[in-house]
Amino acid sequence: MNHNSQHFFPGAHNGVPPTYEMLKEEHEVAVFGAPQSSAPVTTTVINIRSETAVPDHIVWSLFNTIFMNWCCLGFVAFAYSVKSRDQKMVGDLTGAQTYASTAKCLNIWALVLGLLLTTGSIVLLVFVYATAYSVFLKSMQENNGYH
Repeated sequence: MNHNSQHFFPGAHNGVPPTYEMLKEEHEVAVFGAPQSSAPVTTTVINIRSETAVPDHIVWSLFNTIFMNWCCLGFVAFAYSVKSRDQKMVGDLTGAQTYASTAKCLNIWALVLGLLLTTGSIVLLVFVYATAYSVFLKSMQENNGYH
C-alpha cells in the first residue's frame, strides 16, 4: 500500500476490516490520483542478455580440412572451431569469440592458399604436358615418324 494514499472513508479503518470496494478506491487514488511528490523518479533498467550467436565456422573448417588442407591450415582451423564451440557451450562467449576469430582467419588463409596452390598446380601441369607434347612431336619429326 502506498504511504501517499488518501482515505476517502473516514473511520473506515478503525478496527473494521476494509472491504474490496474500499481497497479498490484507495488503490485507484494511489495509482491515478495521488499527488505527485517533487522527489526525483528513480527507474531500474534490467538488461536481459539474449543468446548471442557466436559463429564457430566448424563447417567451413571441416571443408578446408577435407578438400583444401594445404599446410594443415584446415586442420588447425577445425581444432580452433571445436574449441570455440566448447567455450560457447560452457558459457564463455569472449573465449568462444576469440577462438572463432582465429578459426575464421585460418580458414581464410587455407582457402586463399588452397585456391592459389591448386590453380598454380593446374597451370604448371598444363605447362608441363604442353612442353612434353612439343618435345614428343619434335622427336617424332627427327626420327622421320611424321613429315
